[in-house]
Amino acid sequence: MPALHTNKPGYFGKGSVEIGPPAEPGEGPIRRIAITSDRLVTQPFDGIETVYDVLEYAARTHGTRRALGWRDIVDIHEEEKEIKKFVNGKEVVEKKKWKYFQLSDYKYINFIELKEAVSEIARGLVEIGVTSDDVFNIFSQTSINWQLMANACGSISTTIATAYDTLGESGLTHSLNEPGCVGLFTNAELLPTLYKVLANTPSITFVVYDGEPSDHLVSDINAVRESIKVLSIDDLRELGKSKPTEPLKSRLPKPETMACIMYTSGSTGPPKGVCITHANLVASIGAVYTLLGHHLTYDDTYLAYLPLAHVLEYIVELIMLFVGMTSGYGRVKTLTDASVRQCKGDLAAFQPSIMVGVPAVWETIRKGIVAKVNAGGSVRKSVFNGAMSLKKNSIPVLSQVADSVVLKSVRAATGGRLRITLSGGAALSHETQKFLDTALVMILQGYGMTESCGMCAILPPEMMRYSSVGLPVPSIEIKLLDVKEAGYLSTGKPPQGEVCIRGPSVTKGYYKRPDLNNDETIFSKDGWLRTGDVGQWNEDGTLSLIDRVKNLVKLQGGEYIALERLESTYKACNYVGNICVHATPDAKQPIAIIIPHEVHLRHGLQNVSGIDSSRSLSELCHDSKVAELVLKECNAVGKKNGFKSMEILQAVILTPEEWTPENGLVTAAQKIQRNKIAKEFSKEIEQVYKEQ
Repeated sequence: MPALHTNKPGYFGKGSVEIGPPAEPGEGPIRRIAITSDRLVTQPFDGIETVYDVLEYAARTHGTRRALGWRDIVDIHEEEKEIKKFVNGKEVVEKKKWKYFQLSDYKYINFIELKEAVSEIARGLVEIGVTSDDVFNIFSQTSINWQLMANACGSISTTIATAYDTLGESGLTHSLNEPGCVGLFTNAELLPTLYKVLANTPSITFVVYDGEPSDHLVSDINAVRESIKVLSIDDLRELGKSKPTEPLKSRLPKPETMACIMYTSGSTGPPKGVCITHANLVASIGAVYTLLGHHLTYDDTYLAYLPLAHVLEYIVELIMLFVGMTSGYGRVKTLTDASVRQCKGDLAAFQPSIMVGVPAVWETIRKGIVAKVNAGGSVRKSVFNGAMSLKKNSIPVLSQVADSVVLKSVRAATGGRLRITLSGGAALSHETQKFLDTALVMILQGYGMTESCGMCAILPPEMMRYSSVGLPVPSIEIKLLDVKEAGYLSTGKPPQGEVCIRGPSVTKGYYKRPDLNNDETIFSKDGWLRTGDVGQWNEDGTLSLIDRVKNLVKLQGGEYIALERLESTYKACNYVGNICVHATPDAKQPIAIIIPHEVHLRHGLQNVSGIDSSRSLSELCHDSKVAELVLKECNAVGKKNGFKSMEILQAVILTPEEWTPENGLVTAAQKIQRNKIAKEFSKEIEQVYKEQ
């Protein structure tokens, strides 16, 4: 792919501008993006008012171009490995089976075929009795069928509710019962989880699935209630094919029709259902198109692999559909060549030019590159570090040589065509952003939430800088509220405070939650939503995030520390796989509970005398010398980033056990469950504080 140059230098002018003075004391002026400061964008073009209009426009405009691609599972390879664990002071060896997929090449449908497939499913849904008053749940992995079902429901004014495919029984039960879902779409491998909750989800009548479940499982589901109908998505399409399209016209959505009840991942309690209308989604599409449309071309391709139950992936895929870009579906477990058998990983097979990821993905990629370089020996390490230094310092000729010879092999691992990536969902550390920007690809940051249809601010390539989430998107205006107790003031230099958002892409409320919808500390009477995020305006008009209001902890000395900001920085330490920074009001400094990055830890321990780096990870985690090394490296990263003494870690607790949605220590969107982690490690935390 020849280098695409889509930048428009100077396009964004002053970045963002004030459109009026502060309305009240204790808050800052309202700011909008400079290029549309006179209005808030509500749609990409006239005539596009609903998600169905987007689909119609895409089919009409992009026609027979490739729309969506996917890979079929050809075979599953099982490999047995021995895992060493440390249980009650004794080493235990367990045998574990690992599954690896063998996948087909990518297969595609074009935009016209996509519209027809959506119509067939929509006709099938109408035929079985799904109405515009019903809510239909999607409990499925990210795939082409997720989008087919969502668009089919949207085209007949049936609201969808979302459920992460990693949800356990209680989370799934909540997302089916609260909206009283009439049915759901799921995958064959998720049917056993559904079967366990069906007796407690009385409103479910229709179960649509893809894949190949066992006959007895389908029979068991049918037998739960006489009213339950189970059918495959292929059967539903076949049923719809034979039905007329005429009845669909009376079911078309309006802008105010609720498109989606999107459940948040629930890091502070039961998931909340965010009510998102077609108008909200279209405003968000219009905003991103206004901001980034000139960067999204027919020559680009987008790899879709994040959960579609997360608003970031959902809105990005709708934008790609609108602009006519080819999207290819992948899986987190099959992205790299190492995670598949007898085929290429999704990155190498699809060769995307545009990709979106959450910080955990980018941290994994950075640490993977470093591990590969370390494994290549001291010469390769020196060559790589030299190339990085040349490129960072933009030394004429030599930086181009370093880029095309040494760093080319790094880019080949992601398909070789990546040119723009976006990080969202949480803060990305300055160090990781800078490293990947040099070694791999430009990483832009964005900021959003389910309540804003995924987008509050995006950093355009023209304004590339580190540690900024960008400019307000054109469908949203922003003001800052003082957080006086922590010293964040909208009148400060720079202006800081809690980020408040308003505009056509912002939700009006949560599903069946009048307690929250009438709470003026969340939704103000004049339309502002308080996000709970602490932000800062920069001189170039971009916004940076400092932390969450609820994650500000006051220490013994009376000063506040921002836990999420500390975590995003300490994650850049090569020895850290995942981290939860913890502090109590009577502490002088924070401590951290850390899952080590095993490959890097073992590599680092090879140079430490008195430690056998070949011992099990469990044993290493219980070794005080190992903890000292990790603490020292984390604090070196902290000091490099200018942390004050009360932000430096006092101690670390190491654990070999992964944090997963299944054990409840992270949400389905991989956000840490801070209170649950503190409870899980309460004895260790108590012991650490006693020893200090």
